[in-house]
Amino acid sequence: MAGVWFDELEVGQMFDHAIRRTVTETDNLLFTTLSHNPAQLHLDAEYMKDTDYGRVLVNSCFTLSLMVGVSVGDTTLGTAVANLGWDEVRFPAPVFIGDTLRIETEVVALKDSKSRPNAGIVTFEHRAYNQDDVLVATCKRAGLQLRKPAEKYDA
Repeated sequence: MAGVWFDELEVGQMFDHAIRRTVTETDNLLFTTLSHNPAQLHLDAEYMKDTDYGRVLVNSCFTLSLMVGVSVGDTTLGTAVANLGWDEVRFPAPVFIGDTLRIETEVVALKDSKSRPNAGIVTFEHRAYNQDDVLVATCKRAGLQLRKPAEKYDA
């Protein structure tokens, strides 16, 4: 189990995730077509030559999924009950094919669960940066996180 128990988390705690990921054309093409998004800005290099960007933009839903996915191993793997929602999803700069993203996560809120005494609600803020340390994506994610189980001793 790689995740962190609810009672081991602290507001302000930071995770600098070791996984870095270079976004490929295949990533963007596959995610865009799997999600039935026909937008030219994700699929048509010729069309994009005449835009402000000059090249294909990576699908922002892929960026969001990658950002959250990279965080799982260090934060919620084996300790999450459920993802409760995403808020304040922002993409302040574009992601292009060939960009290498790094992710950091901060614990921004902790709250006891009223319905599950064995769990609490954690709010993470995830941030993705490209290879030039430009912030390209942020979101807040709330999740129901298990507390550390009581240890059992055999007599």
